[in-house]
Amino acid sequence: MNGLKLISIERTRQIHVEGWTPEHDRQHRRAELIRVAICYAEQVIDPCRAGVPVKFPPELSLNRWKPSDNPIRNLVKAGALIAAEIDRIQMKNKQKGKGK
Repeated sequence: MNGLKLISIERTRQIHVEGWTPEHDRQHRRAELIRVAICYAEQVIDPCRAGVPVKFPPELSLNRWKPSDNPIRNLVKAGALIAAEIDRIQMKNKQKGKGK
């Protein structure tokens, strides 16, 4: 399966299993989704780091940090979070009448 398909499947899982719906994502106005995506991507670069990353948003529950030993899985999670942030921004702009 290619990366785009893996990210799409993960985003769908996040919505239907974790409950991170677009409506829920609207609550995140301080770049939390992007900051968590960066943390997952950094796990691929430096997988030896233990614990919660310094950049992990303090306003989020630590039980949301679930890195994998599999670098592809971490990149898929990062990609799905980026997709969620894109959707959040587009929804916000649409509501403000800004379009794309």
